[in-house]
Amino acid sequence: MRMSTSHCITITAIAAFFMVASAGLSAADTLPPFKDDLFSTQTTLQTGNGGAFDVIDYDEMRDINGRDQIPEKRTQQKYVSLGIRKLQNNETLSLDGVKLDVARVGPSAGAAFTVIFIHGRDGDRRLGVNDYTFGGNFNRLKNLVAGNGGVYYAPSVKTFDSDGVTAVAGLIRYASAQAPGRPIILTCASMGSQICWGATRDAETVKRLKGMVIMSGVADPDFAKSAFYKAKLPLWFAHGSRDPTYAAADQQALFETLIKSRYPTHFTLYQTGNHGTPIRMIDWRQTLNWILAS
Repeated sequence: MRMSTSHCITITAIAAFFMVASAGLSAADTLPPFKDDLFSTQTTLQTGNGGAFDVIDYDEMRDINGRDQIPEKRTQQKYVSLGIRKLQNNETLSLDGVKLDVARVGPSAGAAFTVIFIHGRDGDRRLGVNDYTFGGNFNRLKNLVAGNGGVYYAPSVKTFDSDGVTAVAGLIRYASAQAPGRPIILTCASMGSQICWGATRDAETVKRLKGMVIMSGVADPDFAKSAFYKAKLPLWFAHGSRDPTYAAADQQALFETLIKSRYPTHFTLYQTGNHGTPIRMIDWRQTLNWILAS
């Protein structure tokens, strides 16, 4: 591997939702801290590329066994704030004749910004809103988004081919119509990264996006030909160094090519991390703030 250069908190988050939703959130604004002492105190082993590349210390005994009440199934209670469930709904959207099941957290219209999470193989909308798995990181994501006037969508993607890309493109159009001119961030994990890469090729979809996050995904050798690349929209990679499914080196090679062309990108490598490590460990506040401010 190359190393190139909880209750009162919940009330506060819900109150922030109503306050920020009425004022709106511009791309220059930042999301305030939320459980940063639990999620953002990671040890950086190495940095490079002017801070665009970092290697984060990861240890399964500490970051899974020491964090979860039941390893990989239920995190300790302190990592979650469940009041955000009041803003969560399951619904089926009709998007140009395509039915799409989604979990939505936050307002259906007028959101300050939108975050969409695309699961990997064998997943569905339940994965992206599960409060207790992956160390509570999805619960934090829901609180950071909906707690600050945004809306979070976790759709059930049936296929990871052009049909899946079409369905997600429809969701992006829908979200844009519900909150015109507001930022939309597309995030994809594992095989779901194929949906992200497919979306980058559609100019109309790209016009509605603010940025993108790829976690434990495949690399796209043709990314430089895409509308997303031409628009120079920010792109954040997160990968485990021991990922047996998609090699971190492939994504890192793409990142290094982008850095050379001065493309707005960031790569976080979790040292000794496995395939699911970025979903558990990514610092959503840092990542979303970077994209919103770009």
